[in-house]
Formats: sequence, structure tokens, C-alpha cells
Amino acid sequence: MHEQYQPREIEAAAQSHWEAQKSFEVSEQPGKDTFYCLSMFPYPSGKLHMGHVRNYTIGDVIARYQRMLGKNVLQPMGWDAFGMPAENAAMKNQVAPAKWTYENIQYMKTQLKSLGLAVDWTREVTTCKPDYYRWEQWLFTRLYKKGVIYRKNGTVNWDPVDQTVLANEQVIDGRGWRSGALIEKREIPMYYFKITAYADELLESLDDLPGWPEQVKTMQRNWIGKSRGMEIGFPYDVASIGSEGVMKVFTTRPDTLMGATYVAVAAEHPLATLAAQGNPELQAFIDECKRGGVAEADIATQEKKGLATALRVQHPLTGELLPVWVANYVLMGYGEGAVMAVPAHDERDFEFASKYGLPIKPVVRTSAGDETPAPWQDAYGEHGELINSGAFDGLDFDGALDAMEVALQKKGLGQARTQFRLRDWGISRQRYWGCPIPIIHCEACGDVPVPENQLPVVLPEDVVPDGAGSPLAKMPEFYDCSCPSCGKPARRETDTMDTFVESSWYFARYASPNYEQGMVDPKAANHWLPVDQYIGGIEHAILHLLYARFFHKLMRDEGLVSSNEPFKNLLTQGMVVAETYYRTLPNGGKDWFNPADVEVERDAKAKVIGAKLKSDGLPVEIGGTEKMSKSKNNGVDPQAMIDAYGADTCRLFMMFASPPDMSCEWSDAGIEGANRFLRRVWRLAHAHVSAGLPGALDLAALSDEQKAIRRATHLAIRQASIDVGQHHKFNTAIAQVMTLMNVLEKAPTASEQDRALLQEGLEAVALLLAPITPHICHELWQQLGKAGSVIDAAWPTVDETALVQDNLTLVVQVNGKLRGQIEVPASASREEVEAAARANENVVRFTEGQTIRKVIVVPGKLVNIVAN
Repeated sequence: MHEQYQPREIEAAAQSHWEAQKSFEVSEQPGKDTFYCLSMFPYPSGKLHMGHVRNYTIGDVIARYQRMLGKNVLQPMGWDAFGMPAENAAMKNQVAPAKWTYENIQYMKTQLKSLGLAVDWTREVTTCKPDYYRWEQWLFTRLYKKGVIYRKNGTVNWDPVDQTVLANEQVIDGRGWRSGALIEKREIPMYYFKITAYADELLESLDDLPGWPEQVKTMQRNWIGKSRGMEIGFPYDVASIGSEGVMKVFTTRPDTLMGATYVAVAAEHPLATLAAQGNPELQAFIDECKRGGVAEADIATQEKKGLATALRVQHPLTGELLPVWVANYVLMGYGEGAVMAVPAHDERDFEFASKYGLPIKPVVRTSAGDETPAPWQDAYGEHGELINSGAFDGLDFDGALDAMEVALQKKGLGQARTQFRLRDWGISRQRYWGCPIPIIHCEACGDVPVPENQLPVVLPEDVVPDGAGSPLAKMPEFYDCSCPSCGKPARRETDTMDTFVESSWYFARYASPNYEQGMVDPKAANHWLPVDQYIGGIEHAILHLLYARFFHKLMRDEGLVSSNEPFKNLLTQGMVVAETYYRTLPNGGKDWFNPADVEVERDAKAKVIGAKLKSDGLPVEIGGTEKMSKSKNNGVDPQAMIDAYGADTCRLFMMFASPPDMSCEWSDAGIEGANRFLRRVWRLAHAHVSAGLPGALDLAALSDEQKAIRRATHLAIRQASIDVGQHHKFNTAIAQVMTLMNVLEKAPTASEQDRALLQEGLEAVALLLAPITPHICHELWQQLGKAGSVIDAAWPTVDETALVQDNLTLVVQVNGKLRGQIEVPASASREEVEAAARANENVVRFTEGQTIRKVIVVPGKLVNIVAN
């Protein structure tokens, strides 16, 4: 055993051993408990960041721990490899996205392997490879035939210069992020998954996930957004509209119907189109609205604008004529593209009505009273007793809903119904680097799914996009084809799928990644699924997790899996954060500096008082602690840390700095401290091993001092087992090992018994740290003379007899101040403990001349004597 801790050599040797032994390759073993541990797979962006290191280390610690419990553990890894970043990089570097992606995968795989992850790399999947997306296309064609996938027009952000659809985040101040062109809202044909057909089940089965954070389940419930309300019809005013008809709205507040003072329609609504005929001002406004965003978040925060029309609709109960406005806050994709506006009880309507001088009529008595003067108060939106509502006065919300439904049904103008905020999932993307949609358009036969024997529809990989629309739409060699039904010339679909589709089923493909008879091998899938522990960022709490749950139910309904949910337990890890430093530029912008380039100045108490740039010695501003990011230049290169300190040090720091679900603050001092601790462990083990390995421990012959050392070992095992196994609090488990090390370093080594105790303690240290710092523990286990590899060793068990104490040391206080200690038998009664405390010489000294009023005994801990 080398005297110095040499992480580079130790880690290379351990990884070579695991690879040679195929230690982490697993197969189905009927009868053996399984544990499927999965971290969200990475996008191959080029190199790992600290968020990756933390995420995969958390998963690896859990996987290794479960292996030590004797379970058959599956921990796979793959690549979420389609998407826009590859196209952007391709345009920037004039290289095909495929080449960029595959090169990144190779580099990042090397980095991941350097962390020593217990990953079964034989199961690696790459979503941009045809052997993966072939099955996605296969499922698409089946679901399309069943009507679970359908095609309809959808409203999108259209860049007229680049001739492409943009995501909401690519629209900046109404213009395309790349072209700068004014964005239009345009309706184009798109493919949709009918996720709304599963809305009730997606909502209800959240109750079957006790292992998920409540925060995540609440976010999903709110996104699905089940609400009971009413569909209400407002008859057209024939005199102003010129024809008969009914404008439909859905409202969750039918109790406020008598307070409706106008109606508002989306720019794309048929009434808006009608009103704009011969009205250039209104047409210009409609065009402006169509250039706005299509995201709810954008609509909620933008300035409310509108224009009145000459059109009127009738109030369904009073017959009163209400003006029709075109408003930018109404989305065509939600409900029927029209709202009944009740300004007295809806903040958005209140803002709009106040701006344009429209009537505000209160019809609910709230805690703010019967009136609704400006400014808006949240109380105006409360449920309450109806007022100013004619025959409905005095009713509460439920009573009003029932009574109004009866009244509206008599006129054929209303019906109570349940609505969901969730909308069907539009998956069409006018992008190149994605999975081709397997549909062929034939003039004679319509839209025809690609037959199974012609799958996959392979995406050409040698294309360099230029950003102006999808390259596939300009490639006759891709889109020219024959109709599978009639054989006539036809055109292949050139849209590709949303990349969320690939990440919605990868967890199932890992169970049988090389299976060629179907999407998954049902036997293997049902052996491993559902995933026992899923780990990933809270930013994926809604869309990715919702889509994965939806896909799992689709696969279940196709007979591919038997479980209802994909992930039993979910751990959402916190961010990695670091200090930021900057200087303000003349134009008001900020020039950010990496922490590695900054020298921090501290006072005598180690408080930070300033910082300066190492290169010029001039001051920089301290910007505070924020998530590591390129924009703030506060990222730390994991590879540099691994090269400098070793993977075990990085893993130990990441797990010790904070609990997994909390933010982890990067600290140079912290990583140096982690490395110092591993060197301490190595130094103690080296000294012990160098003196020769001891014989067996004689438990019957232990002195009290030796029993105390053994108790420290088994206390650490007990607490670490709880921290790791039940709570995933790896930081406190590590703290237990550090406490044990403090005891072991001071323990005597004079006798064979002393050395046998140290051997037991060091074995416990190696086993407890094995999931966290696997390389050093691999070497320590061998050096401690243990047979086999530490990864095949069992998690240590507590010897309860070692925790039994013959004597207890209790703190003694007088009037709350520490005055000494007493040692009493563990079996001592309260009276005996009190008597021993009263007899303590310091107690006698500090209570001399005083009367002892009370003696407080806290069993096993302290005695406090109150005197005056």
C-alpha cells in the first residue's frame, strides 16, 4: 500500500477492475429483488457541467447502496440527442448536427466514465439513432390509426424570413431571435397526441405516487387544471352581425353571469374576421395580435389591448346587448376563443374595462363589500352571496351554478361541464434534427401511415442546416416517395417530432435496448419497470414527467408494459450554485469573471470584504451566489477538478455540501476539505496495514475504553444506514463517518485487541463510504485483507450489543451553566443520578450557601441543578 493517497492510480485501477469483471452489467434474475435506479439522461452538449456531476453521483450512490443490500441493480445511461442546440451549433460551425452530436457523446461518455459510475453501458441508447426512433415511429403509426394521434391546424409563431416555426422563447420583443423579422401567428397543420383523453387518469393516479415530492405533484395537478364550470351561449344580434348564430364561452365562474358587461374574442375568432371587413384599423390591430406570443405566460404579463367592434351579442338570460371587443389577452386555442367579461370579479377583465371605460357591475358580495372600486383587490375574485342578479340574489356559488344551469338549459344556451387546462400535445416541429414523422401524403388516399416493414423513416445525417426552414422540405430525395396504399407518387411528411417524445419512453427501452421484435420486450420491461428511483432537476417537474407518465399509459394500453406509472420514487436534486463576479461596462452591461480568475479578500474573521481579478489586481464586484451558468461565467469545469483531486473527492464534496434536494454551493475550500478527509482515511489505513493485519476481535474481553471505540463504530453504522437508506441525506451520513474517524485516529494500537478494533472500524469506514467514494474504498477493502471486491460486500449491519452502555457520562449544570461531568451506571435510577450530581465537587462548590430549589434530569444527557 503506497504511503501517499494517489487518486489517479487508485481510480484507474478500480475502473479497470470493474470493466474487466463487467461488474455493472446486469440481466434479469427471477427471484432476486430488483432495483432500477435512473438519472435523467443528458443532452450531449459538449462537456459535463457540475449539475451533471451532482445528478449522476446522487443516482450512483443510491444504486451502489442498493447493490450492497443484495439487490439486482440496473443503472443505465444514454443520450437525449435530438434538438435545436445541435442545429444551432451546426449553423455556427458549418458541420452536420450528427457529427457534432456523436463527437460530443464520445467526449462526455469518457467524462462520465471518469466519475466511476456503476452504469451498465451495454444498455446505452442514443435517441438520434434509427434503431431507437424506429420504435417511436412504429408506436406513432399505431396510435394514429387508433385516433390517439390526429392532425389539425394549430396556431404557431411563424418567422416569415426564415420560413419556420419558432418556440415561444425564440420570440424576443415580437421578433425572430435569428432573423429579427416581425413574427406572425399562423395556422399550420400539425400532429397532436390526444393527452386530454388521459387527463383524468393522469390527475387521479398522482395519488398513487407517495414517493414523489408534494411540490411536483401539485405542479402537475395545476398544469392539468381540472375545473368545473359551464359552457354558455351568447346569441348573435342579427341586426349588427347579419346572421343568426351563438358565440360560445366556457367559464369557471357562471355565478357571475349577471355581471357580464362585454365579451372579448381572439384575433382569429370568426367574429373578429367579420368585424374587420372594411375596417383597416381593426385589421391592423388583428395583424398585431397575430404577431404576439402564443404562450399563456406571455399573454398573462403583456399589456392588455383591445378594439371595439360594431358587433353585439345578446346576454343569454336578460337579452341585453353586449359589445364585442377584439382583445390580445384572449387565445383562440383555449375554449372557443371568446370570453364573457365580468370586470368586477376578474382581474384581467377589470384591467381591460378600467383602461377602456367599460361598465363594471359587481354581482357577488365579497369580504371587500358590495362595491369594486379601483385598484383591484384579490378579494373581488372571491366566491360569495349573489347580489344585483335578479332572481338569483342570495344564492351561493353552488346554488347559483345549479339555478343558472336550469335557466340556461330551458333556452338551450348552457350546460355544466368539466374542463381541463391541459391541451393536446402538439408534436410537429419544422426542424431538421429530430425524428421524422412517419406519414405519407397522397392526393388520392390522404394521410397514410408508413407501413411497419418500411420503418424506420431514416433521417439523413449529412445535412448542414442554414436556419431558413427545414432542410428536409427542400430535399426531394427525402420527401419524394410512393403511396403505400395506391402506389401513386406521394410526398413524405417533412416535419419532425418534438424531442420530448424521445425522452418520454427511454426508461422502458433500457430494459431491452437491443430488442428488435418491438418497442420493448414486455417480459424484460415488466421485470424492471416501474423505475424504483428517478433523479432529475425540478425544472422537468411538469412537461417531461407528465409526458413520460402519459407515454407509459400509452405503452400499457398497447400491451407493452403492465404497470400504470413509470417512476415509483422521484428525487429532484437542487442546483449547483457559485459566487459571481463582474465589472460594469461603459454601456451599463456587465463583464462576468470566472471564480477561478478572482482572488477573494477576507478579514481576520474570514468574512469576505472584497475581490480582485488575478490578472490585473484591480477590484471586481461580488454579484452574489447564483446557479452555475455560461451567462454569468461562474461555472467550474468538472474535468479540471477530477484531474486535480480525483473523482472521489468531487463525489464526496458534492454529497457532503448539502442534502440532494437542496442547492449545493461550490467552494474551493470545500473541495480541498473533502480531499483532506480522504487523505486522512488513507493515512490511518496505511499506518494500520503497514503494522500487519490483526487477528479476530475477542468481544468478551473488551475493556470499557475499547467498548466505547466499538460503540462509535456501530453508532456510525446505525445512523448512516438511516441517513442513506431512508432519507437520502448523504451529507449527514458522511458526517457520521467523519465522527467515527475522529475516534479511530485517537484510538490506541498497543494491543492485538486494539488493532482488531481499529480493523473493524476501518472496514466500517470503507463500507459506509463505498457508495460515495467507490475507488478509494475498492483499494482500502483489498488492503484490509478482505476477500472479493467491496462492491460485492454487504452493507454493514449494526451489532446492537455494541450500543449497550454499562456506564453513562452526563453533563452537570448549575443554573444552566456547565460545571462538570458525572459517570453513572446505565441502569441508575433518577434518584441515584440526582444524588451523584449533588455530590459532585463542583456542584458543592457552586451551590455553597444556596438552597437547591429543583433538580432537572434529562435521561442519558444531563442534570441541571437550580439553586439560589
